[in-house]
Amino acid sequence: MLTPQMIDRLWQAFQDTALMVGVSAGIAVLAGIPLAVFLVTSGSQGIFRAPRLNRIVGTIVNSFRAVPFIVLLVALIPLTRLLAGTTIGVWAAIVPLSISATPFFARIAEVSLREIDPGLIEAAQSIGCRRRHIVRHVLLPEALPGIVGGFTITVVSMIGASAMAGAVGAGGLGDVAIRYGYQRFDTTVMLAVIAILILLVSAVQIAGDVTVRRLKAR
Repeated sequence: MLTPQMIDRLWQAFQDTALMVGVSAGIAVLAGIPLAVFLVTSGSQGIFRAPRLNRIVGTIVNSFRAVPFIVLLVALIPLTRLLAGTTIGVWAAIVPLSISATPFFARIAEVSLREIDPGLIEAAQSIGCRRRHIVRHVLLPEALPGIVGGFTITVVSMIGASAMAGAVGAGGLGDVAIRYGYQRFDTTVMLAVIAILILLVSAVQIAGDVTVRRLKAR
């Protein structure tokens, strides 16, 4: 049985995980959508053609995506210390989580943007729409269901990454699982953490699916 003290720790760990993932997801959206738009519109067939810069940015994005999160977590320790003032705790984990999630989400959003019928863009151009208006009123609204679906996948992956971050002092559910479940051989705590993570992931996935269905039904 879980003691009242352990229940309090689990509740605090849940709040820490929610904070880590929530702030990092917000940063990933704010940075990832403009990045995805740039990757789509700056290609050789895009409306803001800059193929050389497109290749450079694409290479950087792919480089960050290729690095496993646990490796990136350690590699970014100097930057984390510079930005957060520490290398442990919730706010320290937000730095690598955001940097890892942004290129991941950007590529997913890019796929959704590329699936838009080119005829819609041509129609907008034919009636004299400016390029920024095409992005705002054609590309983003048409791709929104796919972007929301991709964001859901990103948040789910970030929940798993936040648990890994707990192994190196980031706090949250992963930290409780390692310190109290694994190191103290407490199966009850480990199962409790797993159950909370499953419920959290399920809630995020259901919310994302419902939102996507509503957007498509418009």
